Amino acid sequence: MDQVIYVLAIMGCSDDNLACQQARVEPVRYASYAACQEAVPAALGRNTDVDYPVIAAACQRQGARMVEAQPKRSAGR
Repeated sequence: MDQVIYVLAIMGCSDDNLACQQARVEPVRYASYAACQEAVPAALGRNTDVDYPVIAAACQRQGARMVEAQPKRSAGR
């Protein structure tokens, strides 16, 4: 089973807060969505230098994906 983590993305938005794009991602990883949400106010305070009229933050789910290795077949079979 994949481990799920959350990252906090800092978003730069237009004046109407509709046209937003990701400006950066905080380096901290969170084990739950609730923990990520609790960190939003402090993260916004640390990222006031983003060059947009409005800044926002969004918790985004990420997971480590494991790739299953396929057994190799020999050329003579």
